[in-house]
Amino acid sequence: MTAEPRDELEATEAPEADAPAEAPPPIELTEAALEALLFVAEKPLTRREIGVLAGTDRATVDARLGDLEVSLRDRGIRLIIDGDRVELATAPEGGALVARYVGADAIRLSPASLETLAIVAYRQPVTKGAVERIRGVDSDYTMRTLLHRRFIVELGRSEAPGRPFLYGTGFEFLERFGLTSLDEMPPLDVDVAARLAEEGGEPITEPLFPSEDLGNGASHERESGG
Repeated sequence: MTAEPRDELEATEAPEADAPAEAPPPIELTEAALEALLFVAEKPLTRREIGVLAGTDRATVDARLGDLEVSLRDRGIRLIIDGDRVELATAPEGGALVARYVGADAIRLSPASLETLAIVAYRQPVTKGAVERIRGVDSDYTMRTLLHRRFIVELGRSEAPGRPFLYGTGFEFLERFGLTSLDEMPPLDVDVAARLAEEGGEPITEPLFPSEDLGNGASHERESGG
């Protein structure tokens, strides 16, 4: 018996390296399927990710998201929308009961943190330097605290010299204040809006937002320079 050359055997048995991977079959993106997907997701999903997973187009994803948002309005779960990303979160009215179950109260922020967070929320995307110019105080510690707690997130870098980071609000901000999107943020008072625009003006030496408008005022943080 004549043995075949080794190279010939390998060529026969080896799979074709250039064969394209077969795309998985599409899955119907029903409202129930979308809710289940967002429920098990460990992070916010983009519309594109949902479309790729289901093998469907953007219009279908948008339609199902709209249906789900309406269906959840009177239930204990809400659909949170932040730009292109979506996520499920508990409804604000269930927060106290959920917090009691997990054995933790809602995170309490100091007036300094709340003021910094408000500036980021209304000026985003904004650099730390701009926040500090508006507040007239070093805000490094406060910004790091808000980043650690995921109330704010890095959105990229500015084109300004030094390419400083740009910051905006994250999903924790929406959940903490009972918002489903940034569009639900209350409009600013005209005077406050003008002061927020005074990035290069005189440092603000009095509270930018009255304490009663900032939620809780319990202070458990320090702030360097303030």
